[in-house]
Amino acid sequence: MKLINLIPTGTKINFLLVRKLAIFTSLFLCIASAVLFLSKGLNYGIDFRGGILLEIRTADKANLATLRSNLGSLGLGEVELQRFGNDRDVLIRIERQPGGANGQKNAVEKVKNTLSSTIDYRRTEFVGPKVSGELIEAGVTAVLLALFAMLIYIWFRFEWQFGIGAVAALVHDVLLTIGVFSLLGLEFNLSTVAAILTIAGYSINDTVVVYDRVRENLRKYKVRPLEDVLNMSLNDTLSRTLLTSITTLIALLILYFYGGEVIKGFSFAMIWGVLVGTYSSIYVATPLLIHMDLRASAVALPEKDDDATAAP
Repeated sequence: MKLINLIPTGTKINFLLVRKLAIFTSLFLCIASAVLFLSKGLNYGIDFRGGILLEIRTADKANLATLRSNLGSLGLGEVELQRFGNDRDVLIRIERQPGGANGQKNAVEKVKNTLSSTIDYRRTEFVGPKVSGELIEAGVTAVLLALFAMLIYIWFRFEWQFGIGAVAALVHDVLLTIGVFSLLGLEFNLSTVAAILTIAGYSINDTVVVYDRVRENLRKYKVRPLEDVLNMSLNDTLSRTLLTSITTLIALLILYFYGGEVIKGFSFAMIWGVLVGTYSSIYVATPLLIHMDLRASAVALPEKDDDATAAP
């Protein structure tokens, strides 16, 4: 049986021909993302902002427009509704109310008095400002620790130039993900933090595959220009990179469109992360090796001492 090659073998694409344009574009997008974050900020979810969370089940199919209209007239500030699970399950998020615990209880009572008596209140939670602040700190700490641990791993696995390149690509991916969430005003919650950490793992895995081939080719072709060796390595791993990204995207797209509102933000972050992670492995992590003056001698295997290993 003849196998079908979706990705041609033996490609000779000159990826690094546009490396300066790619790095300039990446720098611009990273700066733009940082400016968006500092100026516009993120649309923090209840996990980080604090507030009231109600999970309800209606007797019949939930009418979100009617529910939104009824709750909007209570003067409780920002109220978010999203359907999840089946057509009868609705998640209600209400911003934190003044007056401490009593203020939150009064808001819940207002909601219950306004909605139909046939509604089943399956869950009622309140996230206070102290807890939300701790969650923000824990989320930032988790991302920074992951980046630092990956830097150390790559440094010991390869050379310091590889470690710097890999972490630069990871920072690029994280910044662009935060930037797109800020630009689009998407809700940023704990599942988004989980997605960012997953993106970092996916991206570093792709980068390590490319770096491993770079090291192998540097040992094999010691006199070739570094740019040629990097292009060869990217072409050698192109099939694996694209097929892995495509199959991952297929699963994520299905989750995004059919997984429900609860994991929609996570799915979107992962889809975006796979795209920018694949891009950064090719156009950020690899080209940076040229600018850090990586040489074949840095990854050369130690010469065997024939006299020491010879039999007496």
